Amino acid sequence: MSPRISLVVNGTQRSLEADPEMPLLWALRDALTLKGTKYGCGVGLCGICTVLVDGVPNHACMVPLRKVAGCQVTTIEGLAALSPRPALLDAWIEHQVPQCGYCQPGQIMTAAALLQKNPSPTDREIDAALSGVLCRCGTYQRVRRAIRTAADGPRHAPATAARGKVASAAEDAVALDEWIGIRPDNTVVVTINHSEMGQGVATSLAMLVAEELEVDLSQVRTVFAPAHERYANPLFGTQATGGSTSIRGEWERLRRVGASARARLIEAATQSWGAKRGQCRAEHGAVVHRPSGRRLAYAELAAAAKRLPPPSRLKLKSAREFRLIGKSTPRLDVPDMVAGVTEYSIDVTRPGMLVALIERCPTVGGRTVSFDAAGALAVPGVRDVVGLERGVAIVAEDFWSATKGRERVKVDWDDGPNAELDTTTIYRELEAALQSTGTAVRRRGQPARALRQSSTVVSAQYRTPYLAHCVMEPPACIADVRGNGCDLWVGTQDQTETQAAAAALTGLPKRAIAVHTTFLGGGFGRRLETDFVEEAVRLSMHLRRPVQVVWTRADDLRHDRYRPAHCALLRAGLDRDGSPLVWWQRLAGPSSSLEQGSVPYAIPHLHEEHVERPSVLPIAFWRGVGAVQNAFVIESFVDELAAHAGRDPLDYRLALTDDPRRSRVLTRVAEASGWGGPLQAGRHRGIAVYESFGTCVAQVAEVSVGPDRGIRVHRVACAIDCGQPVNPDGIRAQVEGGIALGLSAALKEEIRVERGRVTQSNFADYPILTLAEMPELETHIIESAEHPGGVGEPAVPVIAPAVANAVFAATGQRLRSLPLTLR
Repeated sequence: MSPRISLVVNGTQRSLEADPEMPLLWALRDALTLKGTKYGCGVGLCGICTVLVDGVPNHACMVPLRKVAGCQVTTIEGLAALSPRPALLDAWIEHQVPQCGYCQPGQIMTAAALLQKNPSPTDREIDAALSGVLCRCGTYQRVRRAIRTAADGPRHAPATAARGKVASAAEDAVALDEWIGIRPDNTVVVTINHSEMGQGVATSLAMLVAEELEVDLSQVRTVFAPAHERYANPLFGTQATGGSTSIRGEWERLRRVGASARARLIEAATQSWGAKRGQCRAEHGAVVHRPSGRRLAYAELAAAAKRLPPPSRLKLKSAREFRLIGKSTPRLDVPDMVAGVTEYSIDVTRPGMLVALIERCPTVGGRTVSFDAAGALAVPGVRDVVGLERGVAIVAEDFWSATKGRERVKVDWDDGPNAELDTTTIYRELEAALQSTGTAVRRRGQPARALRQSSTVVSAQYRTPYLAHCVMEPPACIADVRGNGCDLWVGTQDQTETQAAAAALTGLPKRAIAVHTTFLGGGFGRRLETDFVEEAVRLSMHLRRPVQVVWTRADDLRHDRYRPAHCALLRAGLDRDGSPLVWWQRLAGPSSSLEQGSVPYAIPHLHEEHVERPSVLPIAFWRGVGAVQNAFVIESFVDELAAHAGRDPLDYRLALTDDPRRSRVLTRVAEASGWGGPLQAGRHRGIAVYESFGTCVAQVAEVSVGPDRGIRVHRVACAIDCGQPVNPDGIRAQVEGGIALGLSAALKEEIRVERGRVTQSNFADYPILTLAEMPELETHIIESAEHPGGVGEPAVPVIAPAVANAVFAATGQRLRSLPLTLR
């Protein structure tokens, strides 16, 4: 029997009968059901599990329960419950710090400890204290601002703090249709058919509805849609979130949903009063009879409006009539994220649920031969050990028991056909592919003849690596499979595929598969995959119990579906003035790495071809997809051409550009960055521009190179033309996050393979950008009334070439492979 350990948690005496070596993290999460403290790495490297122990910040994943006996432990829930409310939380809301929100409890608790110790920290001190807490979404710049604001002293809670908790259910609402419900208190429940992974769609999509429905956003609550074809992404035909399509795809549909509901509510009021249609208007969640001033709230009209048919004609607002769209609007979900009560898939619990960790074959494509479960089954709390084709599942009452059981299971593996695979071989095969003829995908003029006639021919070869998604919330899913149905609780980007995968495994019809979408602790394309869902379904079928599969950080890095590596060969023929007469390029790699690689410049002769090669490692979409790889190639190479011509890189691009959008963003970013003007000693600028997902982005990076040849990015200016902005502050947040992710990949990240095994296992050997490494950012949104473009991804591709071009300006050395490393 385990000893009883007493401690004070958030001011309440708690007593636990538990393994003294259990980390405090799992005592909080599993025994005390305080889910605000998050699991990130398990080895004290990411900091997102930070709590205060007797006022001192500690990584809860590294503190054994025996060491906190008799101590005072404060978690994010305890901090949020203090009265008066800490100024830090209000500052976090005011500056709209969270994106996916998963790392925010760790950020806030660390910041609280800093301010307790040092009420007026400098930026250097903030960076030093907070750089131990990692954020994949790139909220670092806002973290700095929020701490500065909190350090200024108590403030009145901002209006955003009371905008309202995101609804968990709409059972008391009158459903006008499958999108809108009206509650008795006159709040409006909007069904969101896209996944919320930090891009702010739970607010921006609600804004589209609220704009036409004539309600204030403070009246709106949101729920995530079930898996159903009616909620399919119009641009995909399936219910999936990716490709920066949420606003692009729903721009007209959701505004029409709001306008249709408004028309029926007005008609219901008109009939109730016996009034003429033109005498009634909707405003702020009510219908007003203009002649008399009478007023009926939507809640009073909902039942009658539900019975009315949709109007045959709808007139949507013009841009000049917008009240919400185009205005920076606080997100509805941020207050919950700041309080640590947002529920992610790893936080869900179900009655009778078991937790499973899976020991997977370490080699790519390897299989399980046999296993000895005796050691694992001897661990208290372990309930079963289940053999799978490519692994062994240890199923237990809680995460800690499953962890201990996994340490003791013995498995004999068949390493399979890739036992000798290594990174060098992968790159060698891709480079060899560049010497073979590919499939022509675009051709203009007579490129072969133009190359022969050129005064100068410039050639270059580029390479990009495999990358991990490295979402801060490791993959997790709960499956509850029964004879007549299956329920899934999961943070997924693809409800359609999730439902289909479960149906295929269980043999149940799709209508019997219920997908309960949670918030996602980061996505970046990883949660478009269903591997972790299928594992949970298989185990629930076998055990006839709800089972939660949780991946560890090592699982996540070693068994991800990676962004593929690719290579590129380019040649350009220049005339006597250094202008390109011809551009010839060949890209080699898996198909996803070849996407969005067309040359955007007005060059008379052009040849583009693809050599498609499959990936040995499992691959998936990664934020920005092929544009991230090919923007680095194209925007680095055009910079090379400008250097050969002895011309300014900005002027060179403008001379080759016949697209007004590209010219606008280039001109705007040049103005914002002071292009051509003086710089601090040792700093240099680089510029890049690219269009992807319907949006054009230009960036200027200000860079220095240290004596150790380390690259430091100090400042980034960005101009973005994404069409009609919906929530400008949300756009800025996504640009900041995109630049942070792209910069992390450009400077730090690469997945490597030795003897068929991915060598990285945690943030020690797969480092990502820290707060101290985050440059100052400024984002300039081009005014436009055009159809919205994507926002979540287009900033990611541009930062790597901008930095590489700045490094050339600083050193004269061209870096043609990622991550950027100076010799």
